[in-house]
Amino acid sequence: MAEYLGEFEQLVLLALVRLGPDAYGVTICDDIAERSGRAVSLGAVYKTLDRLETKGFVGTWLGDPTAERGGRRKKHFKVLGAGQRALKASLAALRRMTDGIESEIGL
Repeated sequence: MAEYLGEFEQLVLLALVRLGPDAYGVTICDDIAERSGRAVSLGAVYKTLDRLETKGFVGTWLGDPTAERGGRRKKHFKVLGAGQRALKASLAALRRMTDGIESEIGL
């Protein structure tokens, strides 16, 4: 059985898939806030990314430093195979749970 993903873990993984190689803390945070309509703290995103990395669902690499003087390197994130499988299983479970009740919940 696949490891369970929480709602915010799902949102973070979905943002990573959508953003591709442009996925780093701020872009992930902005994407989730824009698409979900909820306030998202950068700290919550990084804590979730750390947890997903520990689970083996997310990998990281350091990008080039920013152009400004003393610019920092961005830590980029990507979904690994195990993360893709966990996300697929989680979304399939959600679809099964909503199957047949779409009209009752206004979908």
